[in-house]
Amino acid sequence: MQNINHNSEEDELIRLLLKRQAELNALLEVTQAINKSATTAVLLDMLEVILKDYLQVGKFRFMAVVENRFKCVSYYGGEFEQHRVLLKACKGLGKFKGPVQVSLYENEILSDYDYFIPVFQKNKLLAFALIGDFKTTPQMLGNDLNFIQTLSNVIVVALENKKLFKKRIEAERFQREMELAGDVQQMLIPITIYNEPGIEVGARYLPHQNIGGDYYDFIRLNEDEFLWCIADVSGKGVSAALLMANLQASLRAWASVVEDLTTIIVKLNDVIIKTTRGEKFITIFLGKFNQKSRTLSYINAGHNPSIVYHKGCITELKLGTTIIGVLDKLPFVNMGEMLLEEEFTIFNYTDGLIEYDEESPNWNEKKLSEYVKAHGKLKPDHFNTKLLDHINRQVKGKPIDDITLLTICCK
Repeated sequence: MQNINHNSEEDELIRLLLKRQAELNALLEVTQAINKSATTAVLLDMLEVILKDYLQVGKFRFMAVVENRFKCVSYYGGEFEQHRVLLKACKGLGKFKGPVQVSLYENEILSDYDYFIPVFQKNKLLAFALIGDFKTTPQMLGNDLNFIQTLSNVIVVALENKKLFKKRIEAERFQREMELAGDVQQMLIPITIYNEPGIEVGARYLPHQNIGGDYYDFIRLNEDEFLWCIADVSGKGVSAALLMANLQASLRAWASVVEDLTTIIVKLNDVIIKTTRGEKFITIFLGKFNQKSRTLSYINAGHNPSIVYHKGCITELKLGTTIIGVLDKLPFVNMGEMLLEEEFTIFNYTDGLIEYDEESPNWNEKKLSEYVKAHGKLKPDHFNTKLLDHINRQVKGKPIDDITLLTICCK
């Protein structure tokens, strides 16, 4: 009798050793697959095969966190329940750190399963499994449940690492896109200071982030005329930078062959519509000055009004049309004109100059107009620098958008 018991214990020990060896082999295969960057589907298939063929688990549901919500990512056996039903049934089981027998629970769903197996990482429940029709022996039960939990944990950690790697790649791609967009935009910014007999131009560009959506340009058309624009493109990044490049190329092309600003703004609207299909828009101020006739022509397409300082007075330039890039056909275009017989300064800006994260009674459009009237005789670059210093003293908040200043003085 003693010999029979001894043989039985030896047989049980051999079975345990063989099972442990098989478990190690299974973990090794999974680890090798992870090291070879196997897809999520492959890893989940391996998990199913090990549970079904090796551990004799007849029914399996695997819930894991996907985009901050639990979803059933793998299952077999029985009639499939919706993940909301499974989550409701398992509510409260997440407090257990190890496998829990659920077959005796008074719950219609849980009573069809044998065990709930949680997977934690840093005390956070990342996944759990429900297993049913589990064919194991009482002697091997504890060992098998621990192995299932270990295997599940290895796979969940691998899936989490995949998520982190994907996020890192996306972050690196986004950073590269921002750098590329910044390079494109720097090539588009034509000048910061420009001087020629009778004309002085000063510009300042302060992007809210590394890459903004503002654009300006100054173009000498012929010996008598020059044209300029200031614009704000919706959106940021590469798409905004490419749209700005398209705007610049189109503006320069049409300005070289068309004299009428109305035609130019209509053509620009057509180009932006075809390029973006109405998904982006641009506010733009377009101006032209003839030094011989002293005539200023302009169109304001939904942009902040440029301010003219002339003979000690100021005029806001508001005539024009709607923003471009939204409507297939502009509903109206009104071109404004002014005769500027004496030296004048025209100040152009984008809305970041006015909009801050904290409202200040000391700074708004009215205060800006008063500032231009008081300092309109300054040279453009000095005017821009002094204006930004003035704002820094008056406003405690931070700008919520890009700031672009374009100041032109014509004698």
